[in-house]
Amino acid sequence: MTEPIQIKTKLAGNPSSEPQFKVSVKSKDGRQIPAVDPRSTRALVSLMDMNAVLGGAASHYGGPAAFAELMSAMHAIVFDEATRAGKQWYDMFHLVNDAGHCENGLYALKANYKMAGLDLNSLKKFRSIESGLTGHGEVHCFPEGVFVSNGPLGSAFPQTQGLAMGEAISGRNRVTITAISDGASMEGEAKESFAAIPGLAARGQMGPYVLIISDNNTKLSGRIDSESFSMNPSFASLATLGWKLITLLEGNDLQKCYDVIADAIAMAKANPKQPIAIHAKTIKGIGTKKTAESATGGHGFPLKSPSELPAFLTEIYGGEAFPAVFNSWIDELNKWEADIKAKGVKDSGEKIQKGVASAMVKTRKAGLPVVSVTSDLPGSTGVADFRKEFPKDSFDVGVAESNMVSTAAGLSKLGYIPVVDTFAQFGVTKGALPLTMGALSEAPIIAIFSHTGFQDAADGASHQALSYMAMVSSIPHVNVYSLSCSDEADALVTAAIENFAKDRKAGKVPNSSVFFLGRENFPKSYVAGATYDLNKAQILKDTTAGKAKSVVIATTGSLVPQALEAATALEAKGVGAVVVNSANVNHVDVATYKSVLAKAQGRLVTVEDHQLIGGFGQMLSHALLNAGVTFTLKSLAVHGEFGQSSYTALDLYKKHKIDAGAIVEASL
Repeated sequence: MTEPIQIKTKLAGNPSSEPQFKVSVKSKDGRQIPAVDPRSTRALVSLMDMNAVLGGAASHYGGPAAFAELMSAMHAIVFDEATRAGKQWYDMFHLVNDAGHCENGLYALKANYKMAGLDLNSLKKFRSIESGLTGHGEVHCFPEGVFVSNGPLGSAFPQTQGLAMGEAISGRNRVTITAISDGASMEGEAKESFAAIPGLAARGQMGPYVLIISDNNTKLSGRIDSESFSMNPSFASLATLGWKLITLLEGNDLQKCYDVIADAIAMAKANPKQPIAIHAKTIKGIGTKKTAESATGGHGFPLKSPSELPAFLTEIYGGEAFPAVFNSWIDELNKWEADIKAKGVKDSGEKIQKGVASAMVKTRKAGLPVVSVTSDLPGSTGVADFRKEFPKDSFDVGVAESNMVSTAAGLSKLGYIPVVDTFAQFGVTKGALPLTMGALSEAPIIAIFSHTGFQDAADGASHQALSYMAMVSSIPHVNVYSLSCSDEADALVTAAIENFAKDRKAGKVPNSSVFFLGRENFPKSYVAGATYDLNKAQILKDTTAGKAKSVVIATTGSLVPQALEAATALEAKGVGAVVVNSANVNHVDVATYKSVLAKAQGRLVTVEDHQLIGGFGQMLSHALLNAGVTFTLKSLAVHGEFGQSSYTALDLYKKHKIDAGAIVEASL
């Protein structure tokens, strides 16, 4: 045995009391075991989600609702075994949730037990910048409750392979229990572990392992088998791969979940050479008829107002009265909503995604062979409108971003103009190698990667792409653009598709074009009658006339509004500014910058929602230096830190000093 370095755990130990909202399950030896009432999990998730919605953030209901019985049973078993053994639960088990969008269900469960420092009040700040309860489970924000961070589907599961291998090496043989969704099971990382875990276990290189799969045939965009393809053959193949496959047809029956999980743990302990996979059929969105029957299983939270909560919770409780304490929480939410309405200013902007959809539809109608290849997020990226109009030219490969990009490369080799789409974080991390291989194969694509930087505020660090430009800008034959408004998106995506077709028809190999964009609403345009060019920077504001001192504020994408706000504030202080929007981030328009820097005595401030290293500021300043342009520089960016959840991106812009106020300070 090889002894590892001893790392003191940060996890909270056994709960000191039974759940506040509980039911009982019967153990094999006839004892009544307290467990979290799954209805309370669904109700608490609903209340937490309503807080997030009022704060301006998105949230999830369907997934944690489906997992409620499985998670309740698993924790009841683990806490009971640990208590009877006189040990802390983490000395006997590793509990890991791969289904990050279901983490709010675990926050609710822990608060129910009053463990990890949580109670009901702790849940009210869920997804806000004031809370460690981020959109997905993150160790750096909530180490008392999260052992392995999750978020991108299929990313925590492979880490548990290492946990179980370590248990075998050390001889401690703690049981590793991992929860995963059917959507996550489509990811390449997950499929690698599906094969590796039983293979290594058969060689005696894995500790006891139990995998719990919540299969409700549903992903964000709809039913898996109708949107992409059936996962039934994949799950059936687990037995052939070497898993002991247990089918649980009633994954929302608490007692049956308890019995099956207890048996699985016992079998895994008795024979670590064969891992156990529980294939549990669940209902996404179970609890209310509307969510359970919706195409997405109520993936996001369906309610818009807290006034809808009493009926929603009553249905969750099957018509019975729900706990009275929830009413006081609802009262707080109603007061908050009234305050928001009293102070509210209507957002007159629109999604940049509208411009993306317009460009795709327009070029397809013009006869260009544009096709869509998606991996479950077209509604978030703007591609959904194209897919509705041209369903026969649209493909969904499932939750599999690497496969999406590689598939598009194959279509490109046959003369199509493939457009892929996903969140920026997934597109650049899982798509960088396929983008490279596509370039090597002379198979360019067009990519729409949304939710850049802190724009995916509520989902937290795992979803926040802070290295998105750095990860793809140096790949040969790839042009990288950062979009700031829907008019710009329409013009530049259209131009990229048209240039792609023009090059192909001329016998040339086009470059790939990767377009990054935010999530929130932005102005439709910033300058009346603006023109857009793939290769030219755009001067949005110039207040240098008559000013003794001025600066150039160079930015791109989602921070354009902050730069414009800063220029207005500087003008009020007697300082001039030229705001330059650089949509093309990896091919700098040196001529424009040389011209405007002459107006500002060479003073340059760069600002971006990206890590400083490898970002827009570094690419811009390096290009200017190489061209012999003289300037002095202040660069505003993220300094080697992860983000966290917040209701809006502005909270994070302020925290990381890339907002308008920080731009003014740097300029002065």
